[in-house]
Amino acid sequence: MPLWRRTVPAVRSLGGDEREAALQVCLRDPVGSVLAAVQVERLGSPGPPGTEVLGIYDGAPAPEPVALCWAGANLVPVQVFGDALDELVEHVRRRGRRCSSIVGPADQVLPLWERLAPVWSIPREVRADQPSMVIDHDPAVRPDPDVRLAQPEEVALVLPASVAMFTEEVGYDPTLMGASYAARVAELVATHKTYVRVDDGEGGPRVVFKADVGALAVGVAQIQGVWVHPELRGRGMATAGMAAVVADVRARLAPVVSLYVNSYNTPALATYRRVGFREVGAYATVLF
Repeated sequence: MPLWRRTVPAVRSLGGDEREAALQVCLRDPVGSVLAAVQVERLGSPGPPGTEVLGIYDGAPAPEPVALCWAGANLVPVQVFGDALDELVEHVRRRGRRCSSIVGPADQVLPLWERLAPVWSIPREVRADQPSMVIDHDPAVRPDPDVRLAQPEEVALVLPASVAMFTEEVGYDPTLMGASYAARVAELVATHKTYVRVDDGEGGPRVVFKADVGALAVGVAQIQGVWVHPELRGRGMATAGMAAVVADVRARLAPVVSLYVNSYNTPALATYRRVGFREVGAYATVLF
């Protein structure tokens, strides 16, 4: 067996000196890799405890990675095909499940899950078809002038809308699992990545539309957490609201705006198409 087969790990944690090589892997598919690319761009700086960017190698001496995987609260594969899939599966099997989900391009997530399913716990849900959509031009409809960035003093106003969105989407109240979700909401607001429309309700001001820039890297801003108050759905608020988000994000943060949505959510798909989004692929998510 060649010496490098014994001395160069096929999968290993990357450091700051490998940031540029890892970014080149992400740039092969910026929209598909944006979730992991956020962490790749931070290589060399302290990351969240217990998380890492894994590089996957083809075995050549002193190689650059051919694929990546962000391993943290989520497992996010990047360009994981063929032999790289074999190597990642073996690595992840050895250390066991540490993530709450596997998410990313469907053509990588689903084969990865197929190999891990026999040895991991039964998931709560497998969302196998989530159209990935992008817009890289001005929105096709008039933006809602009342949609704006949430302000730091409005975190207490934003949090109930964020919790309602998460509960509808995932199936449980995230605040019951500790303080991390509320901290994430506050972080997004503080870093100017949460958009809201606030109207007056019977009990005072309330958020009636919300969307977050959940990931921003490699020239792509991925929108997450889109939510409209249940009393106001079906009135076009999401269409105009998303148009406002797209216009500001493209002017301020990134030229390409992306998102992914469950294939069965036909109202949301119709909304995004009206705004000007087009499908470019598919994501998949395995939820534990």
